[in-house]
Amino acid sequence: MSDAITPFSTTGIGSLPHTSAEDACEVVLRTFDIPFWPQLPRMSFKESMIVQYSEGMPFLRMNEEKQTLWVERNAGDDLDRFYEAYTDTTKIAVSKDYAEGFHTFMGKIKGRRFPVLKGHITGPITFTLGLKDSSGRYIYFDEELREIAAMLLKAKVRWQINALKQHADKVIIFIDEPILSALGSSSYLGVDTVEVLRLLKEVASVVEESGGISGIHCCGRADWPIVIRSGVRVLNFDAFEYFDTLAIYHEEIKDFLQGGGYLAWGIVPTSDVIGSVDAEKLVARMRSNLETLHKHMPSELINSRSLITPSCGTGSRSIEEATKIFQLVMRLKEALA
Repeated sequence: MSDAITPFSTTGIGSLPHTSAEDACEVVLRTFDIPFWPQLPRMSFKESMIVQYSEGMPFLRMNEEKQTLWVERNAGDDLDRFYEAYTDTTKIAVSKDYAEGFHTFMGKIKGRRFPVLKGHITGPITFTLGLKDSSGRYIYFDEELREIAAMLLKAKVRWQINALKQHADKVIIFIDEPILSALGSSSYLGVDTVEVLRLLKEVASVVEESGGISGIHCCGRADWPIVIRSGVRVLNFDAFEYFDTLAIYHEEIKDFLQGGGYLAWGIVPTSDVIGSVDAEKLVARMRSNLETLHKHMPSELINSRSLITPSCGTGSRSIEEATKIFQLVMRLKEALA
């Protein structure tokens, strides 16, 4: 992996604000060292974070007009059909109806070869704490549905890696887990840390077993030792707002990097503050953050194993703001590499 990823390589998270898949893919391909396929939530409700990977989930119900998705058990053969389809990558694929960005991206890169490409999957914790049953209960708290959801997501990881590795020497898959920052709050008191770690480890293992490089994206404050212990090789975090919450675990970070891990610094904000930041401020902030870690580990270790990203997806920003965010990512690479 180290041969494929140079210091401070750039990539993005997932979502873009574009309503043209062609435009979104063009932006990604001309901007980032490690291109990724874009999620386009403004194009369709089906491209939103939970819905995009829900195809094939047993008992699934959707009201596209009201933009609602839920699980409603019945006496049908949904489970039997799921278990039959689970090992068939053609049946478990994410269709163009749910991921026009992916299918357009694949068309754009046809005949091309890249050192590294990036994909993404909604993580099992965010997925099961984002989807409810007909009584309004999160499916995480239904052991059978929680396990089925994990199986579904792992199958979509295999399908995605199989597709992307036709065009790349290495494929990174970010497991997107924004919900990790909310665990421990009153809404999620029944969520067991041991179970969270098991699910994360299982998805990360499937990425690796399928020939991919596992990463995790969490854009808030999280229990970083648990995230590090999940077995992922790339840790993507919001380095603009939450660097201090990670930096206190410098011994764990050092071990992680020495074991072959990478830090993907989400240093370019995707919140409203993007209107007031510039490249000079961000470069100074990034250098200050690096210096904080340099006190605890060799500078070469961390510099050689760092990537640069926006802090989160840009799907909620305007196209103009997203353009600025991507330009700042490029400027940071120029200043630091």
